[in-house]
Amino acid sequence: MTSSLGQGAMAHPGASGSSRRLFISTGDVSGDLQGALLIEALVQRGRDRGLTLDITALGGPRMAQAGATLIGDTTAIGSVGIFEALPYVLPNIKLQRQAKQYLKTHPPDLVVMIDNMVPHLALGKYLKQVYPQVPVVYYIAPQQWVWAFSSKDTEQLVAQCDRMLAIFKAEADYYQSFGATTTWVGHPLVDRYPAPADRAAARQQLGLDPAALVVTLLPASRRQEVKYLMPVLLQAAQIIQAQCPEVTFLLPLSIPALQASFEQGLASYGLQGRVVTEGSQAAIAAADVAITKSGTANLEIALMDVPQVVAYRINPLSARIGYYLLKFDVPYVSPVNLVVNQPVVPEFLQWQATPEAIAAAALDLLQNEAARQTMRAGYAKMRAELGPPGACQRTADLILEALVEGAGAEPSG
Repeated sequence: MTSSLGQGAMAHPGASGSSRRLFISTGDVSGDLQGALLIEALVQRGRDRGLTLDITALGGPRMAQAGATLIGDTTAIGSVGIFEALPYVLPNIKLQRQAKQYLKTHPPDLVVMIDNMVPHLALGKYLKQVYPQVPVVYYIAPQQWVWAFSSKDTEQLVAQCDRMLAIFKAEADYYQSFGATTTWVGHPLVDRYPAPADRAAARQQLGLDPAALVVTLLPASRRQEVKYLMPVLLQAAQIIQAQCPEVTFLLPLSIPALQASFEQGLASYGLQGRVVTEGSQAAIAAADVAITKSGTANLEIALMDVPQVVAYRINPLSARIGYYLLKFDVPYVSPVNLVVNQPVVPEFLQWQATPEAIAAAALDLLQNEAARQTMRAGYAKMRAELGPPGACQRTADLILEALVEGAGAEPSG
């Protein structure tokens, strides 16, 4: 067991021309991004070793573009919260059935699971029953180390996988304490964003005045967020616009299905700006300040060195159950703050996530150079804690090593 950064252990583990079958499973938009980055690294490192990889996946369009054959799209069925998950129970069950049916007729040589805990507990149980000799690697393990309600799920995860590849040091330490064979590989987004964003180039790309005041809103990548969070962020934008009439708002689109909601939101709240359907990175890079939901986007914005305000809301009943019955209590939710265990970015959750509070924090960042510099100093500390570049390559090497080590036994049908 280890919690140190993984090293590529094998130069050429496979025979030239050999082929291996991988199955990768993930959920939601951020999982699709992480899956795509991993697939790109796997294909490259596999080619270097003379391995041909047949990759099939539950994921999204980015993974398909990277080279996976999708048997189901999971990007539209992600949720946060108890009641929010209910509409997606049946779609998740359907996707699980599709996956199991596929695996029955196409036995994998190795399985990679990315986040998405509840469906993967069921899939992991199935794999251990049907293909106990097939290596199962968990990459980007669920954030039990932040908000586990009990140790039972963690123990199940550890029992169902052969190796965990952690992107956060605290994540590696946590799962290692439960007996998992764990390697800290570092965070893959460090490679995607190796330097602060080029603000001038982004504005030119989007046709924006170099001197314009720009606020980018990232209110939703899930339908539940359109209902519970987006109206609050748009009301905060109204307050900002009242004080800064020259401001332009950008809303980069994460999934096409939300375009109509984004455009309607801009119009309904009388905001000056537009939905950006192509170039979401440029929409962030061009911003003076971003106002965003909590999640992977926080890390992306921080690595681009753009000041940000973070907010999140779920169904009020889900929130009350979590807070009062399940005793949900964590110091931070934003990954930026979690990595360094200090309040680098302001975060407003549930009852604290009011338009007035969010707008005040954003206006402070727009008008206060010292506040921006303090946040950027925190970003620098966070980047250092995410590990050196090469996380995806290290991860791919470790997966390919497990793949070749497990090649001696044929999967049983």
